[in-house]
Amino acid sequence: MGANQGLGRGGSCNQAFRLALIQLQVSSIKSDNLTRACGLVRKAAAQGAKIVSLPLHLFDIDVPGKITFQESKTLSPGDSFSTFETPYCRVGLGICYDIRFAELAQVYAQRGCQLLVYPGAFNLTTGPAHWELLQRGRAVDNQVYVATASPARDDKASYVAWGHSTVVNPWGEVLAKAGTEETIVYSDIDLKKVTEIRQQIPIFNQKRSDLYAVEAKKP
Repeated sequence: MGANQGLGRGGSCNQAFRLALIQLQVSSIKSDNLTRACGLVRKAAAQGAKIVSLPLHLFDIDVPGKITFQESKTLSPGDSFSTFETPYCRVGLGICYDIRFAELAQVYAQRGCQLLVYPGAFNLTTGPAHWELLQRGRAVDNQVYVATASPARDDKASYVAWGHSTVVNPWGEVLAKAGTEETIVYSDIDLKKVTEIRQQIPIFNQKRSDLYAVEAKKP
């Protein structure tokens, strides 16, 4: 696998574009959420955003004395990979808990994704401990951009989201980060950075495929 594997698929590897993450204050009224989300998308587009993100594995955790949460009681997991093409690059999509699984991100990188997007809702237990750490890890492991879009924090809600929607570059640097309020986070994505870092640290050329591999079992 060459250092430039996947570059140029889904757009020129030298293109730059503006990414926007919408950190929405989510309520129980669906119509209000949609109205505010549409307004924020239009605002982001007016500011030059070309890709906008809003808030497989199921979120089952049990941290004694802090939080227990089981999505698997009411939801079913996905059974396929989610990637899509844009005029700028190929994007790999995960949801929240997916970011904890390095293999998914690696498959997306192998398939030419240069941007991984994870809409998610970490909480006040997992957020401060792991939210940024996992994003930077997935970015450095695969030499890609990683973006996470969280709901805004509502301290009166039954489930309180961490917030802090973030964009990380392939070097593991945080380019932009929200606080806890409803807001839009902007970041200019320069795909030349992917090429530069893969040339400087050519991990795709130096993987020991004779000893280990991550292989997708579905298309």
